[in-house]
Amino acid sequence: MTKLLSPRAARLMGCLGGAMLLSLNFAFAQDPEPIESPQPLDDITERDVMKDRVTLPYQPLREADILWERRIWRVVDVREKMNLPFSAPESPLFKVLSDAALAGELNVYSTEDDKFSKRLSPSDIRSMLYRRDTIIIFEPEHYTEEVKVVENETNWEDVKRFRIKESWFFDTKTSTLRSRILGIAPIIDVKDENGNFKYEMPLFWVYYPAARPLLAQHKAITHGENYSATTTWEDIFEKRYFASYITKENNVQDLRLQDMYSGLDLLMESDKIKNELFAREHDMWSY
Repeated sequence: MTKLLSPRAARLMGCLGGAMLLSLNFAFAQDPEPIESPQPLDDITERDVMKDRVTLPYQPLREADILWERRIWRVVDVREKMNLPFSAPESPLFKVLSDAALAGELNVYSTEDDKFSKRLSPSDIRSMLYRRDTIIIFEPEHYTEEVKVVENETNWEDVKRFRIKESWFFDTKTSTLRSRILGIAPIIDVKDENGNFKYEMPLFWVYYPAARPLLAQHKAITHGENYSATTTWEDIFEKRYFASYITKENNVQDLRLQDMYSGLDLLMESDKIKNELFAREHDMWSY
């Protein structure tokens, strides 16, 4: 005859059974280990058209073929409707240029002059784009204060305008008026401690002919409804898909328009130069 368990042994067996059930429930309640999978593609296919884009070289030009030439400096304001691609968060022009300059993939030059005479090193660019500040951090655990040095990166949204230097010339070989961009300089607004505007300052000059291969591999977000459009930053400049106003033309005293005109006269003189450029080609012909 089977002997009955004592009350103490029965309680012990019950505790062991409960512990086993809890352990089983805990094992089943644990999250399963994640399955290793490749990084999801935020697209419907691989986009390699931009990576393979090459630039067409400029047509050879002889000095003897240049019958007339004028140097023009103009400003592109990114807040204008036509210039919204310059400040598109997905691919802003300033970030494209600054990242390439910091990585050593693009040579940039000092703004001491606009002749691309002094090349800046990546360390010079970093000290320009990153501002060092000291902040005080309070440690609540030890009730102490610690001084820490942090670097604040220049935000691409702070760049509201770009300066462009270009050459307009009449080519006698083709009997056409042509233009070529020589340089691009991002301009940043300098503010005081209270956030009030003090003055504007160009950060660096980019020699555009050397930057064309880089710009041809970066997509510009345009106004079109076609997201798969392959408009690059080189297309924007070569096809002149931007609005701008003239701030200077070459003159004997090397003065800007704002040094000679003000108010409405300044705007009228800028439009006058623009109209003269478009009328120059017609004036070269005789009927």
